[in-house]
Formats: sequence, C-alpha cells, structure tokens
Amino acid sequence: MKIRQYDNNNKGRFYIQAEGVTKAEMTYSYAGNDKIIIDHTEVDESLKGQGVGYKLLESVVEFARTQNLKILPLCPFTASAFKKKTEYKDVLF
Repeated sequence: MKIRQYDNNNKGRFYIQAEGVTKAEMTYSYAGNDKIIIDHTEVDESLKGQGVGYKLLESVVEFARTQNLKILPLCPFTASAFKKKTEYKDVLF
C-alpha cells in the first residue's frame, strides 16, 4: 500500500490508489507559511479496519515535521487522532 502526495503550494493531499482509483485520502490546505489545515479524511469501505487513516496521518505528520509546519486538525478523524496520539503534539497548532 503506497501513500502518495500531491501538493500545489496552496493545498494538497496524501492518498492511496488502486487500479487508478483513489481508495483513501487526507486533504489539507495551507494557512500562511507555517501551518496546514487538515480538512478531510476519507477511506473506502474496502480498506476499513486496516488503520489506513492513521497511516495517512503519519505521512502528513512526517511532512509537517520536515517542512517545519504546524497542523490544525479540523476534520473529525484527525481531531480525534491528535487527542489519542501524544507523539504528534510537536506539530499540533
């Protein structure tokens, strides 16, 4: 399962495709030069229960760390995940 990233310096997404179809994605938009807002997470039924949402979030967190960005988790999934995963506090806005 390969997680890919698309970013146009305004907004972006981390996603998983199978046979050319997006099966999971986490979208974000930039808010200034130092933070991103995660606004949506969606995982196809065929991938439910496999921790795919957390894998996408781990990719976003790693991206934020390497780019010195903070994350504002607006989507319900990421807001909940940030409460559970204390190891992500360093990138929380």
